[in-house]
Amino acid sequence: MWDVTVSCTTADSYLEASSREAGAAAELAASHKVAKYAGLSSQGDFVPIAVESHGPINTDALQLLSELGRRLAETTGDVRASSFLFQRISVAVQRFTSVLLHDGFIDDDRLQ
Repeated sequence: MWDVTVSCTTADSYLEASSREAGAAAELAASHKVAKYAGLSSQGDFVPIAVESHGPINTDALQLLSELGRRLAETTGDVRASSFLFQRISVAVQRFTSVLLHDGFIDDDRLQ
């Protein structure tokens, strides 16, 4: 199971960092995730996956996903394996964006 955090680049909580550097919101969201899961047992490595609504992925996740994609392609023999992996992440971002758009519309019933 993947726990992908999608952060809205233009949200008030990320706007200052995002205005200084591309990918800053993803890095900030990843650091929040590390703090959230700090109590996990040390049986394995924890790599937070955070993606910005405008595309950038945090550095550690990008390295992990790239390596995982390379190994998948090597194991399966399908050179598209890495692309498929990143497409799954892209779908998560698109779903998040659709929720943001939907929640941003005013319900006609509230206007009456």
